Amino acid sequence: MASQAVLSKRNEWIREFWNYRELFYFFIWRDIKIRYKQTILGAMWAVIQPFFTMVVFTLFFGNFAKVPSEGVPYPVFSYSALVPWTYFSGAMALSANSLVGNSNLLTKVYFPRFAIPASAVFSGILDFLIASTILFGIMVYYHIPLSWNLLLWPILVLPLVLMALGLGMIFSSLNVKYRDIKYTIPFIIQIWLFATPIIYPISMLPGKYKMLVALNPLTGIIEAFRSTVIPNKQIDLWLLLFSVTVSILLFAIGLIYFRRTEKIFADIV
Repeated sequence: MASQAVLSKRNEWIREFWNYRELFYFFIWRDIKIRYKQTILGAMWAVIQPFFTMVVFTLFFGNFAKVPSEGVPYPVFSYSALVPWTYFSGAMALSANSLVGNSNLLTKVYFPRFAIPASAVFSGILDFLIASTILFGIMVYYHIPLSWNLLLWPILVLPLVLMALGLGMIFSSLNVKYRDIKYTIPFIIQIWLFATPIIYPISMLPGKYKMLVALNPLTGIIEAFRSTVIPNKQIDLWLLLFSVTVSILLFAIGLIYFRRTEKIFADIV
């Protein structure tokens, strides 16, 4: 009986999502337009953040600190990780603040509340694709061969979406009740940046620290992104499998928690 109830609830969620799919598309398109509305550089903002972060990292960590870059120029090494990181961190932050930012909608009409944090996550994929094209240009500039492994690049964004959405639903639900959550998110993102092998390769870490970094669910995904770019770098399948598994679990936990708390959003937002 319990399993039947779970299946019935799951089918209800899927049916509700399908019935409101046009509204979901509208939210995504609205978020994209708001992001670029009345801006001078428009879509170039999708490139500016990871690109200039790469320039700063190259200057201080690549040139001054001489951080190893696994046999490729440091700009390629860092930018190949900054593109997925920038998408993930931005998507999670926007999703976490999405319910409070759309409080006027929550109190007026019913629709699946899931659409609000989900649209914040999916709208960022456009930025990810734009920034990715610059990576391929950097690879050509440094004479890095474009291999068939790059076909995995868009596929690897899927676990990033699940992780960002799972955490976004958890934090957005908490943010409705506890408004200081919005101050916590930037701090978590800042710490997470240095706990993820973006600036440095995981291979340079001592054994015990390498294990700790491997427990970071972003590590396997970031390393897989980098492996599609760096010649002769093999994807660590066990590390990637761990990251994908954690992403799915976070999404499931986030969805369950979100669905259990969404009924009170309109009352306390």
